[in-house]
Amino acid sequence: MRILGIDPGLATMGWGVIEANGYKEKLVQYGALLTYPRDTFPTRLQSLLVGMRGLIQTFKPDEIAFEELFFSKNVTTGIQVGGARGVALVACREYTDRLFEYTPMQVKQAVVGYGGADKHQVQMMVKMLLGISEIPRPDDAADAVAIAICHAHAGAGREQFLIK
Repeated sequence: MRILGIDPGLATMGWGVIEANGYKEKLVQYGALLTYPRDTFPTRLQSLLVGMRGLIQTFKPDEIAFEELFFSKNVTTGIQVGGARGVALVACREYTDRLFEYTPMQVKQAVVGYGGADKHQVQMMVKMLLGISEIPRPDDAADAVAIAICHAHAGAGREQFLIK
């Protein structure tokens, strides 16, 4: 199964694609869609939409997993990231209804075995689980790969994580 993991963000939207066969995963590719503060909010959203459509067209994932947003103290930032996530969801929904989401704690639990793991522990486990020589960069891409791994490890229980 080919899984696209998405770490939503407005400035940097991380993405990672893996091939999963049982509990064996292989990295296909990772990266980040970038937008710039000098551009208007609608322009940034359009850029993310075009980028997401390109990723989907290129990698043709079987399923797509998102990290669930958490609300920050900065409401403006939360609204903007929510807009970015919405655009990504729309692009993905145009392609498939196999959209899933996991909390940061669920991702950490699935990848590291401990829901309170720090970012570095998650990144090191991503590197180890995939047998790659370097931690994916930027951090948002590493997070997206971890989200894809989390989804692969959800197994038959993954249906409970479908975005409704």
